[in-house]
Amino acid sequence: MAGSWGCPHESDDRCGKVNSLPCDPGMKGCVLHGRFVFANEDKNERLRQKQARADAAGSPAAAPPEESP
Repeated sequence: MAGSWGCPHESDDRCGKVNSLPCDPGMKGCVLHGRFVFANEDKNERLRQKQARADAAGSPAAAPPEESP
């Protein structure tokens, strides 16, 4: 059996979390929104915004380690 993911909020192709709209993984309000990269670039805007804020704040993960004398 191939691996797959099923959303616990989806019922009859409708999202139980986002006003019973048709299920569209990554749509605004979806539990996946802003947490994963999608092939559809329109769904990646929130992720890009989060990365830009982290870069602007100089997050420790983005900065190289300092050398000690």
